[in-house]
Amino acid sequence: MTAPLTPPHQPPNDAVPPEGWPAPYPPLPADDGAPSVATELRQSAVVAAVSTVAGVALGLLWLWLAPKVPLISDGKAVFLRNSEGEAAVGADGTFVLLALGFGAVAAALVFLIHRHGGVALVLGLAAGGVLGSALGWGVGTFFGPTHDVVAHAREVGANVVFDAPLKLEMWAGALLAWPLAAMIVHLILTALFGPRDPEPGWPAPQPPQSQGPTPTS
Repeated sequence: MTAPLTPPHQPPNDAVPPEGWPAPYPPLPADDGAPSVATELRQSAVVAAVSTVAGVALGLLWLWLAPKVPLISDGKAVFLRNSEGEAAVGADGTFVLLALGFGAVAAALVFLIHRHGGVALVLGLAAGGVLGSALGWGVGTFFGPTHDVVAHAREVGANVVFDAPLKLEMWAGALLAWPLAAMIVHLILTALFGPRDPEPGWPAPQPPQSQGPTPTS
């Protein structure tokens, strides 16, 4: 008897496939079009810087659209003119809604300009959103009514209505509205319209070569 022969269509595991045999995996492309790490970091820094500067517009819009809290003084103390009013809560809600809108617009613009996405861009959106919200908070309170309520009440006189300073009561949640909206919108846009990885082109299988009968001893 003779030792079993290896079938011609099934080479051993440690052998090199014969010439013409299809490779088990197609070669990967050398460059898939994605930017380098340094380029992504620069783009992320630009996104964070632009988002931060946009916080000025957020603060001015908040100052313009936020409901006013009327105060009045009797010459001895300062009181809310309408004790049942919800204007104080409305200032927080206005800021949050504006921040959500700014975050969604920022994510859409970044996706249109840099469709490749990337973790660095998402981090730039998040950092820029926090910094932009903080700057908007500062701009709104700085250009709004003075925080020295007692001095303001003395200046306007007794029984004269004046506006309370603009404040964020739930500032922690308000500062997170912009970055959360930006990251969620960017993630959705990337999942729906982002570039897809190319499907590998597998070579067509070749039929095994027919050979004559194996001689036996």
